[in-house]
Amino acid sequence: MKIQENQTTNQQKNSQGEPINLRQLKYFVRVVEAGSMTRAAEQLFVAQPALGMQIKQLEEQLGVDLLHRHSRGVSVTRNGQFLYERACEVLRLVDDTERQIMAAARKEREGVILGVTNGYMNLVARDLIVLAHHQLPGVRLSLAEERSAVLLAALENHEIDLALAYEVHERPGLVRIPLLEEHLLFITAGEQKGVQRETLTQQASIGVIDFSDVMQHELVLPGPRDGVREQVLTAAKRLALEVKVQLDVSSISTIKNIVMQGDAAAVVPFGNVRDDLLRGSLTARRIVNPGLFRTLYLVRSRKRAPMLHESGLLDLLGDCTHVYCQALGDLARPFDALQGPLSTSFRQLS
Repeated sequence: MKIQENQTTNQQKNSQGEPINLRQLKYFVRVVEAGSMTRAAEQLFVAQPALGMQIKQLEEQLGVDLLHRHSRGVSVTRNGQFLYERACEVLRLVDDTERQIMAAARKEREGVILGVTNGYMNLVARDLIVLAHHQLPGVRLSLAEERSAVLLAALENHEIDLALAYEVHERPGLVRIPLLEEHLLFITAGEQKGVQRETLTQQASIGVIDFSDVMQHELVLPGPRDGVREQVLTAAKRLALEVKVQLDVSSISTIKNIVMQGDAAAVVPFGNVRDDLLRGSLTARRIVNPGLFRTLYLVRSRKRAPMLHESGLLDLLGDCTHVYCQALGDLARPFDALQGPLSTSFRQLS
């Protein structure tokens, strides 16, 4: 009886002790999303013992266990999941408050950093910039062009605000909305004969090639964690076919140069090679049996506070993605999120 009374007294002391601070919430959220104390400490640039001490102190203050600790890392308890959701809300509000106060003090436009891939940028960059200038005068839009994996890491590190990225797997700290699916193309060296833009995305002009025939060629592929590479390797494994990888290259310009010289072939999205197809320096064929596809997502952090001009910006991105679909022609299949205003779809699906 005495032991039980002492435990109750300790819990009461903990629950009435020091208030939770923002650092603890930020640390806890990052641990949950990383699924590991080690990975979270690396991402936060803090020592793992110091991070573990902060989490332990948080559990003692609340008088409950927040994490299950196991050999593979950590996972949240029921109380931990509740705190994670509330912590995300608190951090969003803090971020939003800081942004609005700073913008009001400087009387500046709202700064938004949008991450996009090279192919998307190639096809709709001008439309995006022009439409943003005319439709969103209160927004100062900056574009960050990178590979999808880099954009997702930047989102999680709060270096960008939104991203249009491919093959986004479910992550606890991110909201993702699928926008469209597009065919991937097999490219080889061209004959230096220009073709007309309006015929590029027609199946008869591009032609087709069986996946088994693609596997007969020496390929230059993007490096690990790239969505195109994963599509090729997964399809080959399913069909028990060998992939003849001549070289791993992360730079799309280097991949194209190697192919133009006739040293290898490659699998790429249309947006990365549209201008090269126009010039005739590359030839493209749609891959079939099976076809290779990738999915474009709109992604944002759950911890990111709503932007002042969020609805207008989302609808602008929807309009630009329609332009992107038109440029892809029959290589693209839009999803339901693009059937109406993207802001409405985002609210319904996020």
